[in-house]
Amino acid sequence: MTDGRSRLIVALDLPDRRAALSAVEKLAGRVGYFKIGLELFVSAGPELVREVRGRGERVFLDLKLHDIPNTVAAAVRAAARLDVQMLTIHTAGGLGMLEAARAAAESWPQRPLLLGVTALTSLSTDDTRLIGVDEPIDKWVERLADLACRARLEGVVASPWELPQLRQRFGAQLKLVVPGIRPSGGMSHDQRRIASPGEAVRAGADFLVVGRPILQAIDPQRAADEIAREIENTALPAEKL
Repeated sequence: MTDGRSRLIVALDLPDRRAALSAVEKLAGRVGYFKIGLELFVSAGPELVREVRGRGERVFLDLKLHDIPNTVAAAVRAAARLDVQMLTIHTAGGLGMLEAARAAAESWPQRPLLLGVTALTSLSTDDTRLIGVDEPIDKWVERLADLACRARLEGVVASPWELPQLRQRFGAQLKLVVPGIRPSGGMSHDQRRIASPGEAVRAGADFLVVGRPILQAIDPQRAADEIAREIENTALPAEKL
């Protein structure tokens, strides 16, 4: 697998098991991870995770866990039993919750990479004001990422717009996983803070999450290959060594 492909995460934002497994079959070997989010997990459940893992593919379980510390810790252990490679925790749950999640993950031999979700890419400044966040989104994201770092999570999920400041602030301490990726000229759909694959890599992204631009393409395999190629061609020389 090339470096570009290993950094590409395909979001299986699909309604059911059949559609998801069809996408996995088409894209196997072309991407680094398959992301299973809320809709698909509620529809198909843990068994789908087992099926995707059984095919030798890596799974990013994107449930954005947000509850009291004991409940989140139990959910992290359950996810670890499913042998997922990445798992999201919502940083707005607070330091205690994040630390409980990390402790639960560390108790498991094959621990998932814990990622703290910051501000959803669908949010605008008007949206954040309505929920009581008076500071600019980029400052809020930095504050949430700092919580993830203090809790010793391995990475955060943030929009392309916040990447430069996060990379400058945290350096290599946090992996930066970035949704809201749209190929040049592509539709934004319901995402607001978006970027092209090349722009995100130049800004410091470690992993890119792409869903509809691949899954809804006329040729999903070609779409995935083109994005992986753009990731690789944009990478800094040191990343190619």
